[in-house]
Amino acid sequence: MESGNEHILLPELTDQGIRLDVKREDLLHPVISGNKFRKFKYNLESARKKGSKTLLTFGGAYSNHILATACAGKENGFQTIGVIRGEEIAEKWKENPTLSKANEYGMNFRFLSREEYRKKEDPLWLQDFLEGMCDLYVLPEGGSNALGIKGCEEIIVPSDKKYSHICCAVGTGGTMAGIVNSSNSNQQVIGYPVLQNSDLVKDIHNFSSQSNWTLETKYHFGGYAKTSSKLIQFMNSFKEDTGILLDPVYTAKLFFGIFDMIKNRKFPRESKILAIHTGGLQGITAMNMKLRKKNLSLIKL
Repeated sequence: MESGNEHILLPELTDQGIRLDVKREDLLHPVISGNKFRKFKYNLESARKKGSKTLLTFGGAYSNHILATACAGKENGFQTIGVIRGEEIAEKWKENPTLSKANEYGMNFRFLSREEYRKKEDPLWLQDFLEGMCDLYVLPEGGSNALGIKGCEEIIVPSDKKYSHICCAVGTGGTMAGIVNSSNSNQQVIGYPVLQNSDLVKDIHNFSSQSNWTLETKYHFGGYAKTSSKLIQFMNSFKEDTGILLDPVYTAKLFFGIFDMIKNRKFPRESKILAIHTGGLQGITAMNMKLRKKNLSLIKL
C-alpha cells in the first residue's frame, strides 16, 4: 500500500522557494497507522509461518506500539501480551486510555519495574522471563528489528526520488534506517530524535546501508512524551493552517524542527523536502489529560 504525499503551501516556505510535502502514512490504518503498519507487515508474515499463537512486545504505558500490536493481533488472529514499563501502573491501568483500549483488543499485560524493564535486551534475562510461555513471537520495543526495517523501506517509493531531503521523527531508529536504505545516495535523510539517546547513531548504523543521513538532536523538548506550551501552540497553528493533525510525541517535534531550520536557513534555497507523518495520533487523548491537570492549553482535534 502506498500513502499519498500532500503539498504544504505556507509563506515561510515560498519565501525561500522551498517545497514541503507530507507523506500521509497516518492515513494507512485508523489504529495501526504510519510506521507501525510498515513494521508489522513482515513480522506478522513471519509469525504466521512459525505457527506462533501469541505476539509479545514491550512498551511504555502510553506507547503507540503497544496499542498497534494489540489491534494487529486482534485483526490477524493472534493473542497479545504487552510487557509494560512501570509496575506502579499495574493497579490503575484502566485509567490509562492507551492500555484500556489495548485491553479492549484483547491484550494482556505484564508490568515490570523500570529496573527490570531495562534488562529486556539481555538474552539470558529474556530467556528466563519467557520460560513457560509457548508459541510466542517476540516483537522488540517499537518493532525495530530487521523485518520491521524491511517494511519501513517501503515508505519511500520511486516517485519520492525527486526530493532533496527526507525528514522523519526518530524513536528507536528503525523507521529512519528503513528510509535511509531506500533513499538515493544524493538525498539527505534527516532524523529528529524524540529521545535523549546517544545509542541512536550506533543503532541506525547497524541497520542502514548508506551514510547519507544526519540527526538533529535539539528538538526533543526534554525527551520522550515531554512537551511544552510552545510545542502545543505550534501543533494547533499547524492544524489550523494545513488541516493536518500532528501527535505531540513524534511528528510535532519533527515539523517544529523542520520549520525552525527553514527559519534559520539551514535548508538550501529551492530545497524539496518530504516529511514523513508516522501516525501516533492516539497519544493525543492521554496528553490532553495531562495538560488539563496542569491547566495548560490543549491540543485541538
